[in-house]
Amino acid sequence: MTNPLFLLNPAQDDVPVNSDELNTGWKITLPASVRRHAIQAMRMSDGDELDLSDGRGLRIRAVLCDAANAMAEVLEVGREPQPVTRLALVQALAKTGHDEQAIDMATQIGVDTVIPWQADRSIAKWKAGRTDKKWSQTLAAATEQSRRAWMPELADCVTSRQIVADCRRACVHGDLMIVLHQDATDTWDGIERRVRALADQCLEDGRPRTISVMVGPEGGISDAEVDMFKDAGAQVCVLGSNILRASAAGPVALSLLSRTLGRI
Repeated sequence: MTNPLFLLNPAQDDVPVNSDELNTGWKITLPASVRRHAIQAMRMSDGDELDLSDGRGLRIRAVLCDAANAMAEVLEVGREPQPVTRLALVQALAKTGHDEQAIDMATQIGVDTVIPWQADRSIAKWKAGRTDKKWSQTLAAATEQSRRAWMPELADCVTSRQIVADCRRACVHGDLMIVLHQDATDTWDGIERRVRALADQCLEDGRPRTISVMVGPEGGISDAEVDMFKDAGAQVCVLGSNILRASAAGPVALSLLSRTLGRI
């Protein structure tokens, strides 16, 4: 049975997050946030196992030895590496929570980076200090739900012109930028061939590369944006004959990519 996972906050929680500072058999006191979730909400008790992570690859397997005092004994400590071929979701801001639904599912699938995008047709607006907090909370909850030791990085919100610059840098670095567009003529089959070739390159030279999936808002990506991205080196393709919501397109594409890369 997979243990439930709880994220630690190194800035607040008094638990060592350096694997060199922990040893099997050590007793640790669970921080208040984990205590509320694990013991009060989930009713975990002595003998129950749980995992703790800093969201940066650390995984501490522990067992509750004194639940009344939130004490756990360390059973195993390790640090999981990041994939060499990484996945990013460039998600346009969308109304009625469709963007948050998208990043929630993408996290469960295994996305490594989430980039908010203020697209030309985005009705929702990015509000620094409010929106990023909600997105961070969504990513954290989905990371715990999926038992991941790596929480996706939340990048700064970008404009379409900033994405153009990212596309140009991606071409130089060997990354792949994929724009999902319902009117594209290129199909997903061609994308999969490029993904396999990129993954083979990563295995050969060990250099990390990123495959980014760009998803527009409810009104879709404008023709001007599509032309800019394509001219900058992005690959524009259609997923299939059905038009997916802003909340579904990214997760579907990431699922296909994860399967191609052997990550699921």
